[in-house]
Amino acid sequence: MTIPNQLTLLRILLIPIFVVAFYLPFGWHNLLACFVFVLAAITDILDGYLARKLNQTSTLGAFLDPVADKLMIAVALVLLVQQNPAMYLALPAAVIIGREIAVSALREWMATIGARNTVTVSVLGKIKTIAQMVALGFLIFEDSVLGIPVYTIGLVLLYIAAFLTLLSLFQYLYAAWGQLKE
Repeated sequence: MTIPNQLTLLRILLIPIFVVAFYLPFGWHNLLACFVFVLAAITDILDGYLARKLNQTSTLGAFLDPVADKLMIAVALVLLVQQNPAMYLALPAAVIIGREIAVSALREWMATIGARNTVTVSVLGKIKTIAQMVALGFLIFEDSVLGIPVYTIGLVLLYIAAFLTLLSLFQYLYAAWGQLKE
């Protein structure tokens, strides 16, 4: 079990802790939930960096890393929409979760026809993930800081992340279009 894989597993184990923190009946629950979410996001950055730096890439890591990312992002989005069931929040959440399902299905199908390398993670996909993590961190934190409307900034960033999500979906579909037409 490599250090990067341990970090990825830690990120998965942080999900139930994040959920509990999100629902704690204390005034500072959002601060704790945000801390757990940011810790998970940091493990995402670290596991990829260390896997390359220590030459510890693995098939387990290649499988678990995107699963851990998608789980944490989907759980955070579901909790936020459940907390505030407004269309302006549900719409980008649906776009982001829908894209994750579609791309996962596309990758699985491409792997079955031996063309998985056609839909590997792109730079745009990495930027999209960072945008989602920052947006969600702000939305989870929720409170204004020194008069700065953190939640509103998080919402704007979430729409930017949803736009990047759609762009990356189209990028993957374009890359796979030759096989999809057949």
